Amino acid sequence: MDLIRILIALLLPPLGVFLQVGIGKHFWINILLTLLGYIPGLVHAFWVIAKK
Repeated sequence: MDLIRILIALLLPPLGVFLQVGIGKHFWINILLTLLGYIPGLVHAFWVIAKK
């Protein structure tokens, strides 16, 4: 299942985070990071998916 989340996170980082933790602190942080730049949002998404 993590592989699917990682593939989804490549396309839409906030969606990958949402599938992992739901709507919470990390989801909103990821939205902000993705708006500031795709790469920071992507790195954060990979970190959240790998951490849990």
